[in-house]
Amino acid sequence: MNSHKTSLSFLVSLIVLTIAVLLVAPFLGMELITPLSVSMGDISSHILFTIRIPRVITGFIAGAGLALCGMVFQALFRNPLATPFTLGVSSGASFGAALVIVSGITGTFCRIPFTSFGALAGAAGAMFLVYAFSLFQRTISNLTVLLAGIAISFLFSSLLMFVQFLSDLRHSFQIVRWLMGGLEVYGYQDIFTMLPVVVPGILVIGSKLKELDLILTGEDIARTRGVNVGRTKKILFITTSVMVSSIVATCGPIGFVGMMAPHACRLIIGARHGILGPAALLVGGVFLVLCDTAARMVIAPAEMPVGVITSMLGGPFFIWILLTKVARNKGNVW
Repeated sequence: MNSHKTSLSFLVSLIVLTIAVLLVAPFLGMELITPLSVSMGDISSHILFTIRIPRVITGFIAGAGLALCGMVFQALFRNPLATPFTLGVSSGASFGAALVIVSGITGTFCRIPFTSFGALAGAAGAMFLVYAFSLFQRTISNLTVLLAGIAISFLFSSLLMFVQFLSDLRHSFQIVRWLMGGLEVYGYQDIFTMLPVVVPGILVIGSKLKELDLILTGEDIARTRGVNVGRTKKILFITTSVMVSSIVATCGPIGFVGMMAPHACRLIIGARHGILGPAALLVGGVFLVLCDTAARMVIAPAEMPVGVITSMLGGPFFIWILLTKVARNKGNVW
């Protein structure tokens, strides 16, 4: 009972924190915007409503989606180090974006940059290869999917290095900059691009939280409780991959959010996904918004890619997991 109350209190605190961050973050940046300056209708109002607010909302959606997908991967692979990029989606998207950059194609279609289309196509190609390999093996086992994801990730990473080596200095810099990830948005188009994918994905994952709890107890036990394990895993793998593809195509490969947020929540409130899912979603969204806010302020008037901030925090966090008893004894994690 006390554990349940602690989990609910933590979730309520997260909701309050989320509301506070979403209300305050748009006013922070290289220059502080005040409600007074907005009410006067000067340039501050334009910056707030066309740049800052869309950027904060985009960051929250991306962070929430990555964290939720990371929670699913950590549960399915029973590994606290699993990330949403485990199946090679990030490498495929990076290769697709790099091809568009090197080809010199610029501009947008329906106000969506061609780089995003290239990233989405690359991510879809990685997904197709992973699942084609799984179907070829006639199994959806964790080991098969994991090995296929690692192999595809290495394949696209090597192709990315090949493309970058052949590109000129300007294109090479653009590729490196895209690989750092970023939330440099203008207007609400990126939000409307991600929402039709991320929101249904969240709903699908939310409907499978009980099945995730049962799968964690053991696939055989889950089957005796009426869970179609193979079908559930297939739905979750495809859903998370599509969500991650959409986010990466919009924001680039922002690392470590999907690993840190769900793992931190699990250490605090345990592995019951009915509470862990909403908590990871909120923590991931708030975490990425805070990191992006810091990225906009730390070297002002210039901006640092948010992926640099998350990697600076994620590296030590990754090492800490490896050095703790939790990482050495995975059975205690869950």
